[in-house]
Amino acid sequence: MREDVESLDIKDVTANWVNAVVLERQIEDRIKALADLSHTPLFFGRLDYLHTTQEGQRFYIGRRHVHDADGDPMVIDWRAPVSQPYYQASKQHPQDVGLRRRFGYTGGELTAYEDEHLSDPTELERTSRLLQAEIERPRVGPMRDIVATIQPEQDEIVRSGLSGTVCVQGGPGTGKTAVGLHRVAYLLYAHRERLARTGTLVIGPNRSFLHYIEQVLPALGELEVQQATVDDLVAHVEVRGTDQAATAVVKGDARMAEVLRRAVWSHVTLPKEPLMVVRGSRRWRVPAYELEEIVRELTERDIRYGAARDALPQRIAHAVLVRMEQAGEAPDDRVQNAVARNAAVKAVVKECWPAVDPAKLVLRLLSDPEFLAEHAGGILDEDEQKLLLWEKPARSVKTAKWSAADAVLVDEATDLVERTASLGHVVVDEAQDLSPMQYRAVGRRCTTGSATVLGDLAQGTTPWATQSWAQALTHLGKPDAVVEELTAGFRVPREVIAYASRLLPHMSPGLAPVESVRENPGSLEIRRAEPAALDADVVAACRDALAHEGSIGLIAADARVAPLAEALASAGLPYLAPGEETTAETRLTLVPASLAKGLEYDYVVLDEPSAVVDGEPDERTGLRRLYVALTRAVSGLTVVHAAELPGQLEG
Repeated sequence: MREDVESLDIKDVTANWVNAVVLERQIEDRIKALADLSHTPLFFGRLDYLHTTQEGQRFYIGRRHVHDADGDPMVIDWRAPVSQPYYQASKQHPQDVGLRRRFGYTGGELTAYEDEHLSDPTELERTSRLLQAEIERPRVGPMRDIVATIQPEQDEIVRSGLSGTVCVQGGPGTGKTAVGLHRVAYLLYAHRERLARTGTLVIGPNRSFLHYIEQVLPALGELEVQQATVDDLVAHVEVRGTDQAATAVVKGDARMAEVLRRAVWSHVTLPKEPLMVVRGSRRWRVPAYELEEIVRELTERDIRYGAARDALPQRIAHAVLVRMEQAGEAPDDRVQNAVARNAAVKAVVKECWPAVDPAKLVLRLLSDPEFLAEHAGGILDEDEQKLLLWEKPARSVKTAKWSAADAVLVDEATDLVERTASLGHVVVDEAQDLSPMQYRAVGRRCTTGSATVLGDLAQGTTPWATQSWAQALTHLGKPDAVVEELTAGFRVPREVIAYASRLLPHMSPGLAPVESVRENPGSLEIRRAEPAALDADVVAACRDALAHEGSIGLIAADARVAPLAEALASAGLPYLAPGEETTAETRLTLVPASLAKGLEYDYVVLDEPSAVVDGEPDERTGLRRLYVALTRAVSGLTVVHAAELPGQLEG
């Protein structure tokens, strides 16, 4: 199929050079989409239907559609309707499937197969060993697709329609990230033309996470999906500063949207003087009360500040044209445009509706106590206003030490002035850590589209972390979104998730613990170390983990990363930073606890749990950070500690 595309000759089929360039780009993208994946098979399953009106009753299911030289299908795309029973059919509901065959592969070569006779009442339903082996396959390198292992409850979310927003609450190892990415792949398959026009975007918590997931969609042939962090979306100013937690909480509060709205629209003033427009030998007068009516009408309409400002000179010009027509003249659109550009009209617009620079507006709010008090009165109390004000006001937008929360405020103000462009679909992962104002920033990118919101309330590790999905979805602008919960864990061993779940009642009471489907006895080990020997014992635990196959993550409190890095170097153990791709030679990654979210490793060594908790501004956030660190392991977890373990972990 790739060779057929490469052999295409477009010299005589394009009308001009523009068409030729566009077609060449499309061909290049098609060739990239058809690239070989040496360790990934083209098909992983087969369905034998009992009855079908379609030609043939046997379908091979794979990551991509594959056809032969005559164009006849050999492998059916996993997203096609005929493939759905591969994921949904069961002994209770066989969906006309007589046989479901799963294929096992090693290094891209077929090594096993396993059959289920779904319509045979004498065959007992059993857990697929190949499915279990695929889930437990060692993880080296970036995140991979899960098309061969999608479960029925995951498949329902993946295939949900484009028009609705879906929120997926899922504990560690439930596959919510993979489900979100595969939903994007499905939507691009089912609504390709529409999303090609409107675009799709995946939003992750940090660059390390985006690097980890970046190969999933290309492996499924989807190359056009953008990836970004929230900070990337709101990069109107250079972020060089940080906020105290209390300040960041206030800046991230949804009430700031109303403060900014007041501040933007406060620039509008009502005209006090009449307008006199001179054209040739005639003068046309528009009284102040009529100008005031025009301005009031524009302020009452639900349009952006900048759009209303652009409309004002045309509205004034129209009032002048009405007078011209009453005097017997016959002005046309050219005359109206000329009047709108008249110096007197421009002066009125500049006086009563001045241009607003969003960054300068936010700078003034954070620097001028009186300006802030004027627009935050009745919304923020005095203490909250004091938290917002900079100790040393910046002289200009360029010299200001903007924080990440400030950039979100600038983005909100920018949208008040000029509407943000909307995409067709947005996926936001680790959404529980977004502030209300960040939710609004994401929501602006999908006002006319839909979203997939992924997260776990128990893993909220910011002071402004989401308390409930209902609140979050309201801030996102999608209050009617469907909330789905994934509770079956496929990644974290049962022993490990049960240990981590001891923290849930203390940090997220009422949240259901994950029920792991994976039995892995001996997957959890707690090692007590002497304080003086802690670093050496952690290095020894890493050596033990490296004796196993797969990736190894050493997770530690941020303050412990530097001494552990020195200890690893002294011991001659090479290691990577989060986001750097593991290889067969270097499988150990040193991970600050603050960057562990969303990542996974075959074996994890967790250094000093109490230090992870103490590294956060409050106990609840610290316990949530610890919960994240405890649940990154796929096969085994070793906890090494010298200080007493947090009391909440006691069984």
